[in-house]
Amino acid sequence: MKPSRPNFVLVLADQLRYQSCGYAGDPLAQTPHLDALARAGVSFTQAVVSMPVCAATRASLFTGKYVTSTGMVINELRMNPNHRGLGHCLTEAGYTTGYIGKWHLWANQLGHHHDPRNSYIPPGPHRLGFDGYWAAYNFHHEYYGAYYHTDSPERISYGEGVYEPDGQTDLAIDFLRRQDAGNPFALVLSYGTPHDPWTPENVPPEYYARFADVEFPLSPTYRPENDVPYGDAWSDIPKNPETIQNWMRAYYAMTANLDANVGRLRAALEELGLAENTVFVFSSDHGEMFGAHGRMKKNIFYDEAARVPFLVRWPGVTTPGSTCDACLNSVDVMPTFLGLAGIGVPAEVEGMDLSHLVRGETGPEPEFAFLQNTGACASWENGHEWRALRDRRYTYAVYRVDGKELLFDHQADPCQAHDLAADPAHRGVLDRCRTQLRAKMAELNDDFPASLWYRDHWISADRCILRTATLQ
Repeated sequence: MKPSRPNFVLVLADQLRYQSCGYAGDPLAQTPHLDALARAGVSFTQAVVSMPVCAATRASLFTGKYVTSTGMVINELRMNPNHRGLGHCLTEAGYTTGYIGKWHLWANQLGHHHDPRNSYIPPGPHRLGFDGYWAAYNFHHEYYGAYYHTDSPERISYGEGVYEPDGQTDLAIDFLRRQDAGNPFALVLSYGTPHDPWTPENVPPEYYARFADVEFPLSPTYRPENDVPYGDAWSDIPKNPETIQNWMRAYYAMTANLDANVGRLRAALEELGLAENTVFVFSSDHGEMFGAHGRMKKNIFYDEAARVPFLVRWPGVTTPGSTCDACLNSVDVMPTFLGLAGIGVPAEVEGMDLSHLVRGETGPEPEFAFLQNTGACASWENGHEWRALRDRRYTYAVYRVDGKELLFDHQADPCQAHDLAADPAHRGVLDRCRTQLRAKMAELNDDFPASLWYRDHWISADRCILRTATLQ
């Protein structure tokens, strides 16, 4: 018996950038299953995340709100449980939910996600409505010897020598096998890869061997010395380019393994007769700079960090092999899921329902994606705050500390190597983008404060949770 609403499977990679996927044009990537998914469904080729760090993106994905509304203004905070999220809406509509893998919305009272006391998320409101099957942890990137929790603080191992993404996929397939064919389900599978540490020891040998001798071209904007005067804790890059080469070998090997697990999961859906009525979505929480623009990691508006894969397949609904260049943002994911399920979108959601675009129909879509950075990722630190917008052609950004503006034509200049902000020929574009950005910030009551303002005004005394009173 087919459920009246579609099932959902959301597979979320960690730190996988769009440009490192085979279907996106990378000849060195080994992603045959993602490439097949792109051929079978629709690829949103301009998808970005509103704040390219882990916790901020996940908060936006599950609430449909920007970081200045979710309160996840640095990576080490506990998400306020009073937000109404995707899990709540699906559960109330009769869905059986499942969550497997990294959560990263539950910092401990010390305000740091690395603390081992911070691994277990108890049943209740802090799971944001994912009240069904739970096999997750807050934060770690221990790919061998990894663990998860269900409904107790007890650490559960995937088994001796089991690579974490392989074990997580096993759990996901087991979840699928236990579903009632007449009841819709929604599963989130949140992998930790290809997030660092990028060492041969953190990748199965058979995957690392594929890339051990590969030479990866560095970005044309690569610089061994950063020139970022804004207090960005992640701007430092290795002095030796070979270090980045070695990291990229592990990164691409992790991605190849992740791709194989996506293939296993899709094969299980077919075998169980669930694929036809399942919306299968693959994306990532942000990308990785790898030395481009003198930066490592993420937390910046450049495409290497902000642009992510976003693939959707729903047999009989999505057009095989199609692309969509709408400016999809992480805040649009929740309302789009609800639109596909025929569930009303909560009034407080700030993203847009783009389910008509998934179906191949025309209709409203964002003029641009709005991006924010509210401070350094690993600490309270003023100086690095910026706001940006990205439309189909241009990326415009401005820093708080000195008002410095940047403008890139990413159609003519895909590497965003040439800043056009001072170019008289682009004065009209600059003025338009500036006006659009200010209007969006005003709409969201975002007055561009320093990072420490959030700590002093929004965060409770234990420095771990956004004050309920600030919820809009």
